[in-house]
Amino acid sequence: MKILFLCSGNATRSIIAQAIANFHGGADVQAFSAGTKPSEIKPEVLALLQHKGIKTDSLYSKHLDTYQGEHFDVVVTLCDEVRAECEHQLQGQHILPWEIASPSARHSVNALQQTLFEINEQVTALLDQKKIRPDEISPLLFYKCLADDIRLKTLAMLNVEGELCVCELMIALEQESQPKVSRHLSQLKKAGILCDRKYKKWVFYSINPTLPEWMQAVINTTVLHQPNYIALELKRLSSMGERPSQAAACCE
Repeated sequence: MKILFLCSGNATRSIIAQAIANFHGGADVQAFSAGTKPSEIKPEVLALLQHKGIKTDSLYSKHLDTYQGEHFDVVVTLCDEVRAECEHQLQGQHILPWEIASPSARHSVNALQQTLFEINEQVTALLDQKKIRPDEISPLLFYKCLADDIRLKTLAMLNVEGELCVCELMIALEQESQPKVSRHLSQLKKAGILCDRKYKKWVFYSINPTLPEWMQAVINTTVLHQPNYIALELKRLSSMGERPSQAAACCE
């Protein structure tokens, strides 16, 4: 899995994410980082990584243009400035916005350590999806997961919306039982088709970025050729008042 982490300065958060992803991923992961306004990496960042036993020899700050035209499996943005500036420039199969505050925005004596901990949590969650190898998700398992109205509509909506939480899916699917919806999400996650991320009190689900291309194509083709299948569900979503995903996006 080839990952690019982006933040404006490429001096703290994206550097930490790159180092941690390569540390945990080993030979299965190639992680890089860049910024729109790169600045020198802070010595305390390198010192903290070294203290955790993570190599820093190859880390240096670089401009996003360094990777112009290069394709990544996953591009992760770590600040809203980068998302605003590079919305139409990012070359990645999946673009993931992460909500991780910079150390300077935290009011604590161990702000840098907190930032590293949160990045580590997000990186390991992302890489956990890689533990299920593509050839371990059999065609039979994949199609079994699609053979249910709730699960198939969930995947179709996620194809359109990017990510959704349980409460949003309950409204869209007109399901009153939260455990029922969560049970279907758990099945999809266990099969390696979905991944999740935590934000405050919510858990947001999205299609696993490491899902084999042919499986992603099946979901995408379903949405393109059968738009009426989830038209009513998307309408319910759009008429929903304060959506958690929109609140999270504003904070990011």
